Amino acid sequence: MKILLVEDDTALREALEELLLREGYAVIKASDVLSARNALGQEIDLVLLDVGLPDGDGVNLCKAWRSEGVQTPVVFLTAKDEELDVVRGLDAGGNDYVTKPFRMQELLSRIRAQLRRNQPEISRSGITLDPARLQASRNGEILLLTVTEYKILTKLISSRAIITRTALLEALWDADSRFVDDNTLSVHISRLREKVGGSHIKTVRGVGYQWVD
Repeated sequence: MKILLVEDDTALREALEELLLREGYAVIKASDVLSARNALGQEIDLVLLDVGLPDGDGVNLCKAWRSEGVQTPVVFLTAKDEELDVVRGLDAGGNDYVTKPFRMQELLSRIRAQLRRNQPEISRSGITLDPARLQASRNGEILLLTVTEYKILTKLISSRAIITRTALLEALWDADSRFVDDNTLSVHISRLREKVGGSHIKTVRGVGYQWVD
């Protein structure tokens, strides 16, 4: 996923860039309205947009983008937390509004929520994944999965290749707000097999797992 980060505060911009890169996002940086407009010519999945910029206003920039048909999710970053300011930002087409100072993990959570809403449903072998709701169904019937099980299922269904145990553990690092170790992963795989049908999840000994249609 590629994020356009529009922030004129150099220290904050660098801190946010480091955070986003560590989370696996690609980052395009801009410090003013002009550079932000130029950057949006690229394929961008989400915009983090400061309201107060040296050559203009982030809210007006968002409004202009929406009038031009740009539907990329926009999360405003601002020190203004008055209700009128929030309403103004959302009415301009913003998708979310985060006031400074903010907690980094909360910001990441809001980013993930916006990106999920833009992801299409995935269907395979009668299983349908709905990223916006973090929900899975089989032949129209909702599957009762934990967040960890949903993440494992998404990783497996989204790939035709073998998924290594290491790759799964990295993807599950923050699921359910706790660390997932190798033994716990085996337990989750076993429970997931019971819910989706054991024949779909193939164990590749010494490597990992693969989804089989």
